[in-house]
Amino acid sequence: MGVEPDHSSLAGAVVSSTAVTLALARNAISAGNPLPLAGAASLAAMVSVLRVCAVVLIIEPSVFASVGIPAIAAALIFGACGALLLVRDRGDPQSGGLARNPFELGPLLLFALLFAIVATASAALATQFGGRGLLATSALAGTFDVDQLIDCKGELAELSSETIARLNIALPPTWSHANPVDIIGHASPERYRAAVEAVAADAGTDVVLVMNCPTGLGSPLAAASAVATLAEDGKIGRKPILTCWLGEHTAREGRRVLQDAGIASFETPADAATAVSYLSDWSRAQRALMRTPSSRSEDTTSDREAVLAIFRQVAREGRRMLTEPEAKAAISAYGIPVPETIVARSSVEVEAAAGRLLKTSKQVVVKLLSKAISHKSDVGGVVLGITAATAAGEAARSIEIGVRKHAPQADVECYAVQPMVVRRQAQELILGVSRDPIFGPAILFGAGGVAVEVMDDTAIALPPLDDVLAGDLIGQTRIGRLLAGFRDRKPADRQAIVAALNSLSQMFVDFPCLVSMDINPLLADAEGVVALDARIEIEPERVEEPGPNPALAIRPYPSGWENVFSTGGGTHYHIRPIKPADIALYPEFLARVSPDDLRLRFLSPRKSFSDQMLKRLTQLDYDRNMAFVALEMSSGALAGISRLSCDPDHVSAEYALLVRTDLQGHGLGWELLRQIIDYAKADGIGRIEGIVLSENSKMLAMCREFGFSITHLPNEPGLVEATLELRCD
Repeated sequence: MGVEPDHSSLAGAVVSSTAVTLALARNAISAGNPLPLAGAASLAAMVSVLRVCAVVLIIEPSVFASVGIPAIAAALIFGACGALLLVRDRGDPQSGGLARNPFELGPLLLFALLFAIVATASAALATQFGGRGLLATSALAGTFDVDQLIDCKGELAELSSETIARLNIALPPTWSHANPVDIIGHASPERYRAAVEAVAADAGTDVVLVMNCPTGLGSPLAAASAVATLAEDGKIGRKPILTCWLGEHTAREGRRVLQDAGIASFETPADAATAVSYLSDWSRAQRALMRTPSSRSEDTTSDREAVLAIFRQVAREGRRMLTEPEAKAAISAYGIPVPETIVARSSVEVEAAAGRLLKTSKQVVVKLLSKAISHKSDVGGVVLGITAATAAGEAARSIEIGVRKHAPQADVECYAVQPMVVRRQAQELILGVSRDPIFGPAILFGAGGVAVEVMDDTAIALPPLDDVLAGDLIGQTRIGRLLAGFRDRKPADRQAIVAALNSLSQMFVDFPCLVSMDINPLLADAEGVVALDARIEIEPERVEEPGPNPALAIRPYPSGWENVFSTGGGTHYHIRPIKPADIALYPEFLARVSPDDLRLRFLSPRKSFSDQMLKRLTQLDYDRNMAFVALEMSSGALAGISRLSCDPDHVSAEYALLVRTDLQGHGLGWELLRQIIDYAKADGIGRIEGIVLSENSKMLAMCREFGFSITHLPNEPGLVEATLELRCD
């Protein structure tokens, strides 16, 4: 796909996506002048292109600000498409946190990559003697390149014994016998071909990076031509191939040959290593798209009614902020451990509470409780390490004096007394959720404590989460590596941290009234986690609104719509909403549907279905689309699908239905259509409609039994429209 540059739209600057290509859009972009956007429509067009091209962008935050889109929202937009957004840091703390792998290539740059599915990219390097990729003899340069690859979360592939044997035959005895593969400086084009073919065929290799350093013994152009003949659409055997031909005049023609063959060619090894990281990031984004966490997390302990009672009390008092004991009680109801907390209304009660807690704890903490003050430490509202009851009373009195001095308008309502949790090797974490004006709730995780802003080590994800997505969120932070343990510190209980993130996510799924929440600090060590402080803000008028939260950017998997259907013949089917993983069931299913049934379903003959189309059929946005699959309980095979595609306003939706040819006539199609109708009613959709071939008598008969009206389309001979009104407005 080639698109001519258009100065009024980012979409116009996309270069070819039929190969892994690096190109500078010189006509559309100039140094220091961000590419203009014509408006939100241009951004929407760009998003559409990104879904196809997987574009990587380095872009100024002002580009998005010019159309009223925050940098964080832009990052999430492109991230949701599987693209990568690098926002340059120009003193904007919001954008600075989004910058990733910011290698600068001069002016504003736009290039497209045809990404293959790569896990943590295991790269095989092939180079000739003296090249910068040679680790054994060019130690300084080679170490830099390999380190760059590892810093970008890639890794060197470990070549199999079969690959080593194959390379022993093709290469001189003095070759490196390891990865990176040094094919020796006087390498002929044939040697390049043999080495690249061997490492590409290795099962442990995900990406092949071929490097060339000009010498007087070999031709860079001949080597490039040899490598170019091996690739098809920038890949060798479905594996991406990247190249780095060092030099300027001597390498220019070689790079041109490689690029003309659809192979990505980079001028420096560092850029090539960064490109490998992009492949890995793209793969992670695609795997995330395949995950659809349920609206009810299976491993989260939750007492929604207990939390609802707390929220109702807060709403009755006309408050938005929960007190610390209320917030801790709420998160405790969702399985997040908290220390015992006693509320005391005077210094005398503080002494009594401290005396009770000191019987089982060595030290206690006294904290201020005031609806007018949310950050207690700013006014001296937290006293730690108290070892005597009388000292606790004194602490309460000193807190009152501090409040009168620093916040005279605030009331000292009461105090919280709790055991002091001392975990010498624990890490302080922050868990939080807030509403983004565009994307709704967003979950934050990172290094916590009073210096959270200074540490600036956080990552953001969109709920709902599951164990895998929560683990990915932890892995995006520096403190995530510390949690794995180091020196004398044992690894923290990672599953406990994941469970806390899942619980936070589940609360926002269950309660649309939640505005923001943070737990800081959450102590985490080998013994588990405990929340020492928590803040929760709600919208009182929305307390009774049921979940799942409609503000979620990613609608959770609707687990409540699963049931079992049994035919009169005793065959049992599990009917549930479709999942992305169901794509694996389609080939066998379609093979058992007759060509005529496919024609009736798709209104024209269909001989094949592309992988991209099957992904569109299985990776749904549950907010606007729904599909129910019927699975044979005995075999797990796909037996039928009903589908609903809704307009943005949920006024009308188009339905479709397909049952395996050998299973028709037993009521399964009827049940799938009934399920779609019930779902549409529950979702508030006003009307269901569908275009049906007039010869499809079985479908039309079933529609009439459900009460559909049948209308012939005057301009479409042979087609009728079946419509079912679900509400009267």
